[in-house]
Amino acid sequence: MDNNLKRTIILEHYSHPINRGLIEDDSYIKSNMNNESCIDEIDLMAKLEDGKIIDIRFDGEACAICTSCTSIMIETLTNKTIEQAKEIINNFENMIGEKEYDENILEQAIVYDEIAKQPNRKKCALLPWWGISKIIEK
Repeated sequence: MDNNLKRTIILEHYSHPINRGLIEDDSYIKSNMNNESCIDEIDLMAKLEDGKIIDIRFDGEACAICTSCTSIMIETLTNKTIEQAKEIINNFENMIGEKEYDENILEQAIVYDEIAKQPNRKKCALLPWWGISKIIEK
């Protein structure tokens, strides 16, 4: 993917993140994630029904990478089964960790394929994915 296109996608998701704002609904499972080495602190909430992710929402204060990555994660995982989500999450984590991964299932999350070149940004990208993993495991 062209670097300019990657930048455009990241900036669009940072400027206009999907599903920003939490709601009052006890049917959602919640998770709070923070990065002690920077300002990133996000609250995630997800609604799971019949083995499927129905909705994911978030709020908090975070850098451009964390905010855009959360938005892209929401877009990627919503309406996926738990098993599909686990496979996507595993592949995303492998990509960030510079291990073997299947780029074909990552959808727009592939825009972070070079984040490993900036090791201090890895956790910014991984934070929402770790948060949704905690929710799925609950």
